[in-house]
Amino acid sequence: MKHADVPPLPEAAAALFGGAVDTAVRYARILAGAGVERGLLGPREVDRVWDRHVLNSAVVAELLTPGERIVDLGSGAGLPGIPLVLARPDLRVTLIEPLLRRSEFLREVITELDIDCRVVRGRAEDGAVREQVGEVDAVVSRAVASLDKLARWSARLLSPGGRMLAIKGDRAEQEIDEHRQVLRMLGLNQVSVLKCGAGFVDPPVTVVVGFQGSGESEGRAGRSPGRKRR
Repeated sequence: MKHADVPPLPEAAAALFGGAVDTAVRYARILAGAGVERGLLGPREVDRVWDRHVLNSAVVAELLTPGERIVDLGSGAGLPGIPLVLARPDLRVTLIEPLLRRSEFLREVITELDIDCRVVRGRAEDGAVREQVGEVDAVVSRAVASLDKLARWSARLLSPGGRMLAIKGDRAEQEIDEHRQVLRMLGLNQVSVLKCGAGFVDPPVTVVVGFQGSGESEGRAGRSPGRKRR
């Protein structure tokens, strides 16, 4: 795959990725090369590939506990799923992507980086995808769709007590208010906004968290298990 130059490695990257930091650099260079060439990343995003894309995705790992089954919904260029695998190799990550060219890109990246995750081509609402993926502990998404759509797609894949983790922007609280009725109808409870990545990215990442079912497992979110090193 084509690689391209990227900005210098931020200090935060070493702390987030540990022994996988060299692999993270290779991934960033793939995003800047093949990712731009294939239209998965805009050319203007290359200068911001670390803070806006790779680190921004990796810091969500602090909301995940060891060994969890994670789905990256609408993975696109592998964000946030691939940075999560690099930061936390204990996670079992599945990248869901409906478009053929993007799913092929993801499989090439996984092979080149030699990382342990899988790609499922399809949409979350497809029965075949649900059969392949099963019930998972968390569905993570980034810049995919409005909160009500994300909730519909995420709820179908979550195990009881599992979490929807939707990376959002400044309108996160407003989106919750707008779609609260839909969230309740889908069984997503105790919906809140968390900030993660303080000290690694500025500003911290905004994540909408919602629990499937009673929300009894709420203590799993917002508790950092520590980052495992390769």
